[in-house]
Amino acid sequence: MRYEKGFKLALATAVFSGVAVFLNSLVVKAVGDALVFTTVKNLGVAIIIGVVLGARSFKRQIDWKRIDKKDWIRLLMIGVIGGSLPFYLFFKGLMLASPVQAALIHKTLIFWVALYAVPFLKERISAWQWLALLGIFGSNFLIGGLPSFGGWGVGETMILGATILWSIENIIAKAVLKRVEADVVVGARMILGSIILLLAVAGSGKLGLVMRLNGAQWLMTLASVGLLSGYVMSWYRALKLAPVTMVATVLCLATVITNGLTAVFITHSLNTELIYQAILLVIFSAVFVREARKDARIVAVRQV
Repeated sequence: MRYEKGFKLALATAVFSGVAVFLNSLVVKAVGDALVFTTVKNLGVAIIIGVVLGARSFKRQIDWKRIDKKDWIRLLMIGVIGGSLPFYLFFKGLMLASPVQAALIHKTLIFWVALYAVPFLKERISAWQWLALLGIFGSNFLIGGLPSFGGWGVGETMILGATILWSIENIIAKAVLKRVEADVVVGARMILGSIILLLAVAGSGKLGLVMRLNGAQWLMTLASVGLLSGYVMSWYRALKLAPVTMVATVLCLATVITNGLTAVFITHSLNTELIYQAILLVIFSAVFVREARKDARIVAVRQV
């Protein structure tokens, strides 16, 4: 039951992510600065989760005293390497790197999560699952072909660094969620991360851009805040219940949603490459999830 609920939450997270990526691509152009937009968006989610944590603490649904020193350190790490530093590296890297190469580098996230999950979380990945991961990654080459990496530079390195940091966040979050409420972990990522991002905006002299946002820009940003809130709350709950490798794999389905929305509202056409990619993503994700379910049943039987 825990596994199935985690799988459904991962699917919900993929939906939030797919819609958010589509919307954010429009909002960031309207705002005009990626770092400012990300900071304002994350800060909005931080305020929401802060209210949630306050209400739950008032109702005594969260026992803060049960969080030990090691978990506080892990929560601090999540705020830094999950909610702030990689965002700065990623968007700074986007200014220097090719968008195609940047997208492909970020898609390697599933491999980094898998590589860390095996030794640190003792998750088992079968040969079929490794093949499924290769299939998911390979489906990206259907769009735009194989890019040239001859021009690898600082931008690509920053994006790779951000991707690795986000994968490490997955592992730390999975470990701390065994003992800590999901909303507390969300709070660590969004509240601490937003404070650090806000300091980065102030340090780069862009704080004035926040004050100059107009009504339309704020309205679009609020929509992104709502989607990100749904994303982080469902994502951490999925991580609490299901293997981190399975959650990361299911999240790849967000690409299908983003491409579909883009085809309907922007390009008004759906080419065959996108259709083939969507089919491959669904098939290989299903293979990975099927194998994960099989492993979960074996573990459950052994524990009886």
